[in-house]
Amino acid sequence: MAEKDGRGPAPERAARRTVGLAVTGFTLALLLLVALSLSVGAGEVGPGGVLDYLLNRHGARDDSRLALVVGDLRVPRTLTALLVGGALGVAGCLLQAVTRNPLAETGLLGVNAGASLGVVAGIALLGFDSGFAYLGCAFGGAVIASGLVLLIAGRKGGGSPMRLVLAGSALGATFGGLTSVIVVNSAETYDRFRFWVLGSLAGVEGYGELGRLAPVLAVGFLVALLVARPLSALALGDDLARSLGHRPPLIRTVVAVGVTLLTAAAVALAGPISFLGLLAGFLARAIAGTRLPARLLLAGLVGACVLTVSDVAARVVSRPYEAPVSVIVALIGAPVLILIVRSKSLTTMGMTEPATEESAPSKPRRVPWPRRLPRPRLPKRASARTPKRVRPVGTDTFVLRRGPLSFLVARRATLASLLLAALLVVAVVLSAYAGQSDMSVGRTFRAVLGYGDHFDVLLVQKFRLGRIVAGLTAGAALGLAGCLTQTLARNRLATPELLGVNDGATAAVLVSVTFSASGSFGAWWAGPIGALVAVVVVTLVSGGLGQRGYRVLVVGLAMSALASAATQVVLSRRSLNSASSLYVWTSGSLNGRGYSVAVPVLIGLAVLVPLALAVARHLGVLRFDDSTAASLGSNAGRTRLICLLLAVALAGLAVGICGPVGFVALASPVIASRLAGPLRVPLVGSMLTGATLVVVADTLGRIAFDGSELPVGVVTTVLGGPFLLWVLLGRSAATRV
Repeated sequence: MAEKDGRGPAPERAARRTVGLAVTGFTLALLLLVALSLSVGAGEVGPGGVLDYLLNRHGARDDSRLALVVGDLRVPRTLTALLVGGALGVAGCLLQAVTRNPLAETGLLGVNAGASLGVVAGIALLGFDSGFAYLGCAFGGAVIASGLVLLIAGRKGGGSPMRLVLAGSALGATFGGLTSVIVVNSAETYDRFRFWVLGSLAGVEGYGELGRLAPVLAVGFLVALLVARPLSALALGDDLARSLGHRPPLIRTVVAVGVTLLTAAAVALAGPISFLGLLAGFLARAIAGTRLPARLLLAGLVGACVLTVSDVAARVVSRPYEAPVSVIVALIGAPVLILIVRSKSLTTMGMTEPATEESAPSKPRRVPWPRRLPRPRLPKRASARTPKRVRPVGTDTFVLRRGPLSFLVARRATLASLLLAALLVVAVVLSAYAGQSDMSVGRTFRAVLGYGDHFDVLLVQKFRLGRIVAGLTAGAALGLAGCLTQTLARNRLATPELLGVNDGATAAVLVSVTFSASGSFGAWWAGPIGALVAVVVVTLVSGGLGQRGYRVLVVGLAMSALASAATQVVLSRRSLNSASSLYVWTSGSLNGRGYSVAVPVLIGLAVLVPLALAVARHLGVLRFDDSTAASLGSNAGRTRLICLLLAVALAGLAVGICGPVGFVALASPVIASRLAGPLRVPLVGSMLTGATLVVVADTLGRIAFDGSELPVGVVTTVLGGPFLLWVLLGRSAATRV
């Protein structure tokens, strides 16, 4: 009876049939791709010659040419693509399951960043220049990075999903900053690193490297197989998993170890191929739903298929050269991911959209007063006396009257803004003083104001203040953009980068370099245009603005992957001198920036900041749901649109000045909110904090090393990781995120 009415075993059989068909289809596709991979490539050996060698017909294996092309190059390369793709797919699926986040990616454990730091350190500090040396450095760096993540995340809270993500993101950013510190000071190191970081299988020759890491991959796959059942129980909740005899902290630790082994070996063999783990895990979840064993199998097959077809395409799209595999993966994976998220299967993945205004109740639900609790009674005539005896504003605010006008001023927020303004003045003076050993602080301060020796005034105002003003405007724009984005998303981790703003703006500025006379800097106005184009594309593809949940995030990640891949390709195809200067800019740099860039952006801020302050009252209401905002007279949809456009324009302006400076948009609102209080939307405080952070970071970058300069984005990234750990992994992190 259960089968006739559509309930019971029938849906389960249909789901199993779907998974079986998917596994069969991907297996057949993988076999065809293996045959194609063995038949395509250098050496001009076609399918017939490959088949002769594999079957040893007519003594084909005695042919040295066939043995070299097929036996030493194509077969090991194909096997490496299969194992690396399967490892990244399984690792991505495991990480998404343990973090309960379908957007989790293998780089979240700091594996890619640790591997990159290991390779760069091996090249610059130890003088390594061989593929095998890169292999050992990449694997060692990946294991050390993920080990530190596990130690930090498991110190408190037993390695919870949120702590794993936060610790991995923070340490990954710090390792990335340390990598940039080494790279920007060594052109030779950067020249080798810029090709390795793109990911490639072109260097696979023979079975030496694969044979050394095959046991590591085997252990990683075995861990994934053994942990499937306990991890499925963990998806039901920690309490229920404990009642079934499992230990959640131990399960998460074992999963993290398995992900580390699989990803570290894959990165060591083929370089940091991003986005593949996200795509494979996401697609497997779309097909298999919540059945973890089936998801792991499908994720491995999908990863192997995608990397194999990407490797084949890399050999043929730009002959006689090879295209970067990571770019091909992004070009193939991004449209597939967008199609998945646009399909109706999104709801079957447990990724339903949040309630919108249309689905929200028109009236707030009335909660009855408990019968056993007495109702509070006001004293007689209290309503008549309250306006005279009680101030109409809180104790933290006071009324400022000027004739017929009156303003509510928050004491704590005002004091915090004054403190930040004072710190900003000190930072400006110290930045103008830095590097001028023959000029005292007092002379520098007078020169900033236009007094004192004519040479001092010319030196400070002409050469120093232009760069400082550019840093002030970029920092203020980033701080305000971060505050708007975090308030809209109701999440302290939200930044404009989630919508592809930074990557889109960076790619647009790099494109404008082609039309630049200097060849080092693009047009500042290309940043806002690129940011706006990225947001428009993300908005249209995801189906419009509003509370679209994972859909906007997935499309934003896909756009970021495409833009980032395009940026890396541009850098790899330019001359070393041009690529080095552009790489410094893409790390976030104020070198060479002055009034010519700062003045137009100041004009933009003069227009955008008053608009942001005008919607500040509605921003506070957005912290509640849409029905509450509507009852208070605020149009939530219109406010979101205005704030989103403001955040995009501000972030684009900042990227146009100094490139994608990391962590300023994230840290500025957090610091300003700590100072101003949690009940305020710290727009002004975020601007002052962002400006102070950029100026201080730029000063530290100029004085940290003699004879060289660290880009401001590298400094903020190196210091931002520990800050993120301190702020978001503290005792009250759950209430702040």
